[in-house]
Amino acid sequence: MNQNDLRKIIVDGDAELLVKQADALGERLARPLSTSQIRNIFGTVRRIEMNWPEDASEEQARKAHRELVLLRPKMAYQAERERGRGVKELTDVLSEAIELVGADRQRFQNFVDFFEAVLAYHKAHGGR
Repeated sequence: MNQNDLRKIIVDGDAELLVKQADALGERLARPLSTSQIRNIFGTVRRIEMNWPEDASEEQARKAHRELVLLRPKMAYQAERERGRGVKELTDVLSEAIELVGADRQRFQNFVDFFEAVLAYHKAHGGR
């Protein structure tokens, strides 16, 4: 996935491109990556989402952003531990996306939507 497309999805909120790229990524990851490997990361993202509501205080937003940034080294560790092509590819895409999110709540929501779509397409393409 190229950086420009990821920027359009996360920064601009391009829903059409989000669906197209999530489908392609989900299909590529269907064989080498198990649903539980994705859900480990996705569970953390959902927890961050719950702790970062749209009307979040400055403190809530700061803590949620910190947790999101710290997800990057956790994913890198998991990718190294799993040593599978799928985990590495997913981690690379999500890490780039997290960089684009910054501390912006709407960009974070675009990230969540993208990740959720990747998970859905992974399953739709036969992910185990």
